[in-house]
Amino acid sequence: MEQAGGSTHGSETDRLALAGASGVVGRCRDFVHASLAARGWLDDPDEERRAVVEDVMLMTSELVTNACLHAGGPREVSVRDAGRSRLRVEVVDASPQRPTLRTLEAPAHPGGHGLRVVDRLASRWGSEPRPEGKAVWFEIERPTV
Repeated sequence: MEQAGGSTHGSETDRLALAGASGVVGRCRDFVHASLAARGWLDDPDEERRAVVEDVMLMTSELVTNACLHAGGPREVSVRDAGRSRLRVEVVDASPQRPTLRTLEAPAHPGGHGLRVVDRLASRWGSEPRPEGKAVWFEIERPTV
């Protein structure tokens, strides 16, 4: 499927360009959901697989929101296989500043918990410098069928 700056092609890397896009969090969630569907992650979903898909969608929202709040918005979102049973989602932005987990001083207060959510749900996560900014990514294991 090819749509407005994005593609979903099974095991290849799916990319969605976002420069100047509005409604970016929803667009990214829709794009990642479509990529998961193309990869078979939504086929015959049992409770465990539905939970993992919900985790992927939540972590995507958190990384895109962080890019909006701290880096002028995301420039690209990509999804690819990261091994035989792992998925990798990357959010690229223009800021070279690497994300860090904030100290939990007031857990009941809103804000500042996005990376902590990613840290707890992802198999792995991190960031990598890019020529014009960075990519923040997470990986998650595909539940066995």
